[in-house]
Amino acid sequence: MSQKTIEKHIMRNTILIIFLIIGLSIVTTNTITAQQTTIKKGKDLKNTKISKSCCTSDIPKRFGGKSKSIFTESKTISNVNIKNHEGMVWIPAGTYIMGGDNDQARQDEFPKHAVKLNGFFMDVTEVTNAQFAKFVAATGYVTTAEKDINWDDLKKQLPADTPKPEPETLKAASLVFVPTDREVSLQDYSQWWSWSHGANWKHPQGKDSTIDGKDNLPVVHISWDDANAYCKWAGKRLPTEAEWEYAARGGLIKNIYAWGNKKVDEGKMHCNYFQGNFPYKNEGSDGFMGSAPVKSFEPNGYGLYDMGGNVWEWCADKYNNTYYDSFKNVKVAINPKGPLKSYDPDEPLVAKRAMRGGSFLCNESYCSGYRVSARMKSSADSSMEHLGFRCVSN
Repeated sequence: MSQKTIEKHIMRNTILIIFLIIGLSIVTTNTITAQQTTIKKGKDLKNTKISKSCCTSDIPKRFGGKSKSIFTESKTISNVNIKNHEGMVWIPAGTYIMGGDNDQARQDEFPKHAVKLNGFFMDVTEVTNAQFAKFVAATGYVTTAEKDINWDDLKKQLPADTPKPEPETLKAASLVFVPTDREVSLQDYSQWWSWSHGANWKHPQGKDSTIDGKDNLPVVHISWDDANAYCKWAGKRLPTEAEWEYAARGGLIKNIYAWGNKKVDEGKMHCNYFQGNFPYKNEGSDGFMGSAPVKSFEPNGYGLYDMGGNVWEWCADKYNNTYYDSFKNVKVAINPKGPLKSYDPDEPLVAKRAMRGGSFLCNESYCSGYRVSARMKSSADSSMEHLGFRCVSN
């Protein structure tokens, strides 16, 4: 290998680390013992765990600076399908207790609090490739992952002495999961996430992949901005976190998962998750090595599919790790819309939106993102191979 080739290889690895650690920092499996937290209702949770999942994302703004969501600015996307509830189910109004139900629950899932919601319609499944393709065909919409990165904007998020990467590195790209060939340290997430040029909703595993014959798989590599653009076109909206969790519970009370309290690996397959040793050995016992076609597993009590596993789903809310604290002195929160301000202590300068449901990369031993109360977050312009969405409507 020539010196020039070696230098080029090192540069690319350096930029990948920059994207992953500074600009695209994927959260790891480290379990951090937080300061002792006292939760009211007679329960003290000492040494509350904040489990950071290596299968999930914690990604700052892709283009840097303040940005407006594309869907609010577009003049070409119109509400052509208002009041069209095909493919949706009615979620009845009700009151439930929102928050963590077992010792895997993280600090941002407490304190538990009562929430009262109006009824709403929800998509039976995640939005599929076929559905998103119709949207793109009708509007000409271009997703975040299909756009090149502007270095002048990106460098505002990086240390002043960060070298400008090669032009090729700034070409349109998204993050793709690539399993390792052996057991590795779960703290070095650059080993299994690839900043892949040409990866987007039409090419979910990279530029040479395709969605041909995969109409019924959930669309992925979708940013929060992309999801909102689709919602506006469809005459729908993204669910709030409170709506999403209420719907995921399916009428069950104090249950950990959408299917009840049986662990994900207990009995029959309940959802699409990572079986084996992450990130190098997926046994694929559920029949899938990546995302699965929608409706591959049984629905919950409300008739909703994939409310645990498969792909993470965007919610409308801003993410704030202490949001639930605001309900400590509230008897019942009525139709909560999320915090007014985003805050993530992992990246305090990056505004983020909430995500729910877990993905095919989640595992009982380190993530359990498929728990109904589990919360995750990312910036509005983030896109990844295991990130999609579903819609709701009044």
